[in-house]
Amino acid sequence: MENLVIIGSGPAGHTAAIYAARANIEPLMFEWFMAGGVAAGWQLTTTSKVENFPGFPQGIDGLELMMNMRQQSLHMGTKIETKTIDKVDFSGQPLKLFSGNEMIETKSVIIATGAIAKRLGIPWEKEYRQKGISACAVCDGGLPIFRNKPVIVIGWGDVAMEEAQHMTHFASKVIVLVRTNKLRASEVMQTRAKANEKIEFKRFTEAVEAVGNGDMLTWLKVINNQTQEETIVECSGLFYAIGHKPNTDFLWWQIQLDNDGYIQTNNTITNVAWVFAAGDVADKKYRQAITSAWSGCMAALEAQKYIQETK
Repeated sequence: MENLVIIGSGPAGHTAAIYAARANIEPLMFEWFMAGGVAAGWQLTTTSKVENFPGFPQGIDGLELMMNMRQQSLHMGTKIETKTIDKVDFSGQPLKLFSGNEMIETKSVIIATGAIAKRLGIPWEKEYRQKGISACAVCDGGLPIFRNKPVIVIGWGDVAMEEAQHMTHFASKVIVLVRTNKLRASEVMQTRAKANEKIEFKRFTEAVEAVGNGDMLTWLKVINNQTQEETIVECSGLFYAIGHKPNTDFLWWQIQLDNDGYIQTNNTITNVAWVFAAGDVADKKYRQAITSAWSGCMAALEAQKYIQETK
């Protein structure tokens, strides 16, 4: 039986693994395999340059950062298996995890499976991902490719207004596409966005197709869903702000989730004894690599306390 199993391999999972391994807990990590359509290492593996993670004054490629974390986890003594946990049984001790027909028994679990940004699935979206298309303006908006150029934000809630406001510090103009005539953002967020001269709203407008030169996004084909008129809008960036989906489908009825599917925690502690959660799978507000690493550290320290108290 394992002392600790970590499910997930983003900044939260690897930080937890590093702390747990240094405490001689001998953690086992299941880094998953293309779960949610993302490779092991999660969303940072699709980020071309990370400029806001401490310790890298010139920035670092997202994939390189995650590979460094993986190597550090291994160096500290973490066992890593590239498998997906698709079912759990948290009804009692030992906790049971299932990967296909394989069952793993463990004293404790840290869930760090992240959340995947929702996308529209328009033509050429995949090809221009990280070549102008992003789901995090706070993460990527300061990159040189967006500076002093027009960008588009798709969304209608508070997150979209925040992303649009953030991009006004870099872009020449921010166009917000809203598929109806109304915004769902709070009044204060709407007021701020509408008062910003750099922000333009296109209502009743939906994205149809991403257009580029092969190397970078240059235009977005859009349609007015009232008149059915299609137009081409110049842009160097397209930012989705239409929500995230936490990777918790395998946890339903086993742990307390909120209405959006995020794990509910108190300082990484869940409602199930010996089960902890860290990173974006429990964080719908910040969703940053550094906050995920912070919660991964907390989860490992909590798990360490539980394990040592029962020896």
